[in-house]
Amino acid sequence: MKLRTRHALALVGSAAALSFALTGCSALNGILGSGNADADRDDKTGQVTESANIGIFALKVGDCKMESPSGLLESADVVPCTEPHDEEVFFEYKMPDGEYDATAIDTASQEQCTGEGFTSFVGIPWDQSALGVYPITPTQDTWDSYNDRVIQCVIFDQDESGNIIQSSTSLKGAAR
Repeated sequence: MKLRTRHALALVGSAAALSFALTGCSALNGILGSGNADADRDDKTGQVTESANIGIFALKVGDCKMESPSGLLESADVVPCTEPHDEEVFFEYKMPDGEYDATAIDTASQEQCTGEGFTSFVGIPWDQSALGVYPITPTQDTWDSYNDRVIQCVIFDQDESGNIIQSSTSLKGAAR
């Protein structure tokens, strides 16, 4: 089982956001085996229909989840977006092939998670929003061993102190 690491990442115009060194590439689910089982999903929409602990490689855009602890991770607790949750995967970007470059991944993460993908999803630019974001990114090991190139962007609601506020709906179109 390949694990990812959680670390801090400063984003332009914000205090700080979290960066999980995880992967969002659901295609890796089959490679990594049953430890990455997926949740029950609606056949038409692909949305989670029942709470489950899934392998981190099974995480998809549109999944709502509970906050993950810091450190090495191999799974995520997903829930239907109509149930209380802490976070939501809202955007995905695939890095170009080449050598692993942590600086390039960090730069792409900042650009992708706070750029047009955020604006399109939320309805206002990131630097005008009260919402927080962090990226889920490849590690050197998953990049080299599993051709993992996917950055997933995760959004969460927060109070003025940066504490997560649970939601029972998607933050799509929140415009705040």
